[in-house]
Amino acid sequence: MLSLTIEELVLRANRIRLVLSDNDGVFTDNGVYYGENGEVMKRYSIRDGMGVERLQSYGIDTAVMTGEISPSITMRAKKLKMKHLYLGVSDKLSRLEDVLADTGLSLHELAYIGDDVNDAAIMKEIALAGITACPKDAVDFVMPFAHYTTVHNGGYGAFRDFAEWLISLKISA
Repeated sequence: MLSLTIEELVLRANRIRLVLSDNDGVFTDNGVYYGENGEVMKRYSIRDGMGVERLQSYGIDTAVMTGEISPSITMRAKKLKMKHLYLGVSDKLSRLEDVLADTGLSLHELAYIGDDVNDAAIMKEIALAGITACPKDAVDFVMPFAHYTTVHNGGYGAFRDFAEWLISLKISA
């Protein structure tokens, strides 16, 4: 895990304007239900949804970047009023410039939470100036690129935990 002083974390948290998140393994428990016609549904935590709302109340937008192209994440993002959704992204770092262009933000205004190998490169880049996190049950490969590891597993409040941690840093200034 990356280590910063509390003062640096507070400074960075106060600059965050967008939390970018992976979907499966962060918002979901990595499970998917399949039927004869393909994906039927994924499970989302209502608490994580409240984390999105809490961040929005502090002026922080949220977005999802995922390798999946899933109708369930499209519906979930719409319900949570996310302005940006990046689906079918296999190389997340290569899409970082698109995120910055779409939002008009700079790297130091981003936070990212991810749980697997395909999140590592973008986490490493965002960690240079922003804030990064991973769920408690993330693969070991991403943990060295996280400033914070949640106390909850993905799909069971990990996003909410990260949101509350960021908010606590913001209000401690």
